[in-house]
Parts: sequence; structure tokens; C-alpha cells
Amino acid sequence: MAFIEESLRDSGITRVAGVDEAGRGPCAGPLVIAAVILKDFNSPNLTRVRDSKALSEKIRESLFDVIKSEALSFSIIEISVAEIDQYGLHKSNIEGMRRAISALELTPEYVLTDGYPIPGLALPNLAVWKGDQVAMCISAASILAKVYRDRKMCELDVLHPEYGLASHKGYISAGHTEAIKRYGVRDFHRKSFSNIQEHLRNESK
Repeated sequence: MAFIEESLRDSGITRVAGVDEAGRGPCAGPLVIAAVILKDFNSPNLTRVRDSKALSEKIRESLFDVIKSEALSFSIIEISVAEIDQYGLHKSNIEGMRRAISALELTPEYVLTDGYPIPGLALPNLAVWKGDQVAMCISAASILAKVYRDRKMCELDVLHPEYGLASHKGYISAGHTEAIKRYGVRDFHRKSFSNIQEHLRNESK
């Protein structure tokens, strides 16, 4: 799980930041990016850390505070729906990774990202294919991002219970689609996404 970190440590690099996001796929809600520098990627307190998608919600929640306490530094940032619609999802994701790294209190010696490189980043870095499955710091970042975003969607659900956001977290589902047809597109929907654009066209007819 920490092979990459071990290789970097053997080269004398110990302050490694992992960066990952949550919320690329949903048509509602923010994109959330987290960056984490762990004190010790071999800490026994991190043995359950995996790719957030491979963990139950209960385990992710239990690991959220553990990861924060095991971090030398961490950051969690949001990219709003408005920014996603203005600049596009991928560009927003790259910009979010930059912001998350900049928000760390400590400057990392090396940065590992999940899948997507960060062009022009003024730090040694590596984009790792399926990084949240092979690098402990990326997995830790994926959990922070996922838990934070899920909580934000549950907060939105309290304000807009008719959309069922707490259950599907903004992803496209039959129930979510039916709710949009019935109640319309709201500010928390990504209007640059094709399914939301289709609903907007139907509303204008």
C-alpha cells in the first residue's frame, strides 16, 4: 500500500503529500479536493486506510479524524458549482489540486496525485494511476475528500429534502432524475453537465 512512499523515503524524501478529489461524477454539489502529508505512512492507526470507494461510509467516517490526527498537515478545499460550470470539470479539478497543495501549512518535498498530473507545479510530483489504491497518502486524501463532501451533501439535503441528496450524494439516479423533473434544476446542480442541460431545455419549452 505504501510502496511509492517507501521508495521516496529510501531516497531521503519523507514529507510526501497525497492529493485526491471527491465529486467528479455527480451532477450536483461541489468538487472537493484534499491534500495530506502523513507523519508516518506505516502508522498502525492507518492500517484500515484504503481507497475511499472500497470502504463503507461508517469506516470512512471513523477514519476521518484518525487521518487528521496522523497528518503533519492537511487541507480540504471546495470548488463551487459555479466555478465548475465556468471553467469545466477537469480544469477546475487541476486548479483545486493546486489550491489544496498551497493550503498545506508545510511545503511538501514531493507530491503524489491520483491519476491527473498538475502541469507547471513547482514541486517534484508524480501522477499515479489508481493512486488511491497504491499510495497511503493518496488514500488518506481520498477519505478526507469523500467524507467532507458527503457531509456537505447531507447539509444540502436538510435544505432541499425533496431531492434525496443525502442518499445519492448528487449522482445521477432514477430518484434524482425524477426529482429534477418534478421540482426543477436548482443552484446546486451543475448546469454544464449534459443531463442538467437537457432538463433546462425541457423547462424552457
